[in-house]
Amino acid sequence: MPPGITTLAADAPTLSAANTGFMLICSALVMLMTPALAFFYGGMVRVKSTLNMLMMSFISLGIVTILWVLYGFSLAFGTDAGSIIGWSQDFVGLSGIGVTELWDGYTIPVYVFAVFQLMFAVLTPALISGALADRVKFTSWALFITLWVTVVYFPVAHWVWGAGGWLFELGVIDFAGGTAVHINAGAAALGVILVIGKRVGFKKDPMRPHSLPLVMLGAGLLWFGWFGFNAGSWLGNDDGVGAVMFVNTQVATAAAMLAWLGYEKLRHGSFTTLGAASGAVAGLVAITPAGGAVSPLGAIAVGAIAGVLCAMAVGLKYKLGYDDSLDVVGVHLVGGVVGSLLIGFFATGGVQSDAKGLFYGGGLDQLGKQAVGVFAVLAYSLVVSAILAFLLDKTIGMRVEEDDEVSGIDQVEHAETAYDFSGAGGGAAPRTTTPAPGTTAAPTNKKVDA
Repeated sequence: MPPGITTLAADAPTLSAANTGFMLICSALVMLMTPALAFFYGGMVRVKSTLNMLMMSFISLGIVTILWVLYGFSLAFGTDAGSIIGWSQDFVGLSGIGVTELWDGYTIPVYVFAVFQLMFAVLTPALISGALADRVKFTSWALFITLWVTVVYFPVAHWVWGAGGWLFELGVIDFAGGTAVHINAGAAALGVILVIGKRVGFKKDPMRPHSLPLVMLGAGLLWFGWFGFNAGSWLGNDDGVGAVMFVNTQVATAAAMLAWLGYEKLRHGSFTTLGAASGAVAGLVAITPAGGAVSPLGAIAVGAIAGVLCAMAVGLKYKLGYDDSLDVVGVHLVGGVVGSLLIGFFATGGVQSDAKGLFYGGGLDQLGKQAVGVFAVLAYSLVVSAILAFLLDKTIGMRVEEDDEVSGIDQVEHAETAYDFSGAGGGAAPRTTTPAPGTTAAPTNKKVDA
């Protein structure tokens, strides 16, 4: 997010219909990313877990929206308190905000900024869900989301983007969420899976994606929605910075997809659709913090490096023994770390700020700031998320019963299945020919053409 702009009264901004409309469209695009993520994750799991995976993302739209209105916006973007958290009574319930009141220093209403940021808050816990596929009680997951956004996401968003937040004041660059969204979610995923353990059959049973077309659909919709996520984070485009971010988003994503596929071909001998989708997402993640600080050539470098490193990272779960079901740690945590740290090398000092990276004469100063931001968010989210998972596991329980996990979490938790196979095979029911009275011939069955 861009830093606030201090203006004199005579130079106070006025509402811009163009920027307001643009930001509402961007908000809708970011909202689309949560169901897109549901499709992406839903195609990657086995048939028996499809609906549960969709619901773990979709429920975030309900829970986080209400919490954001009640107190989340106030905690994240209210008046700073000790550089750790915000609070403004006017933001509680969004009840004290004037319809035409502008967000500080910008030409968009507070309501527009609030709804744009809401969509970020919705998406972030949904990202965590991919690491927990097949084995978490839906009620426990819903309660985890409630607690996690309250004690992790809202404070971290204030650190990174809130005026007075300590990482904001330090000068950490995070254009659209490399730390607050992706490292935050990836570290949380690692913390939770270390507590709840592995799926039944991990490293023994095949756990292949059941629908790669669904994965590709989700990845394509994520790519589409990400333009709102990234370009919209400048809160307007009067100075062209948002346009640079738009271009860099496309460039880095393409580079990451190609790099992932190249690594995959050299390492495993094939170009896979899952690799293409995962590589694209890795590029989107990596450019999210960096896209406003680097040139298009820098975006190619960021995407390519992230594509290779994330492809390498997804295999660590088999070596280290943690069960990250859908590679949230390998893609979002690693991609977020890579993108955030590479700002310290590739920042040109000529786009969103004058901060320069090592390769542009800025020395190690910005890299040091980026490292502080990366590891502070990583450590806080990892530890607090593990504690929350532990407390829930010891009270109401986080995991379904082993027999329920084996038989299928969709039926147990949702009383539904993703696909109805009862009519599979086509054709009508067989027709029986009854023998004539007094005969002993056995009846014959003939199928009637459909």
